Amino acid sequence: MRHHNTKRKFGRDKNQRKALLNSLALNLIVRGKIKTTEPKAKELRPFIEKLITQAKKGDAATRRIVISKLSNRSKEVKKLFEVVAPKYKDKKGGYTRVLKLGVRKADGAPMAIIEFV
Repeated sequence: MRHHNTKRKFGRDKNQRKALLNSLALNLIVRGKIKTTEPKAKELRPFIEKLITQAKKGDAATRRIVISKLSNRSKEVKKLFEVVAPKYKDKKGGYTRVLKLGVRKADGAPMAIIEFV
């Protein structure tokens, strides 16, 4: 039974799921808004919001932690710390929004847009 197992597996093993969330988070940081499937957007939300909450602290230790979670992509981490996180300095949470778009014509997958508020 799957009691209290809330994470979605997406038919991938652990490393592939980690890489998927990593690339979605990097694209969201760079573009500010991405279009993906609804389950992926809902899984990305807590991942990226935890990163933003850590980035709001702004010290060297949290910068190293965020760099390690985003697979040593220092350009995107710099944007996260200098552009994205200061916008939410006074906000306690809820940095992203998921907008449902309907189903994809090809396979009927529910689509959504995830963006920064």
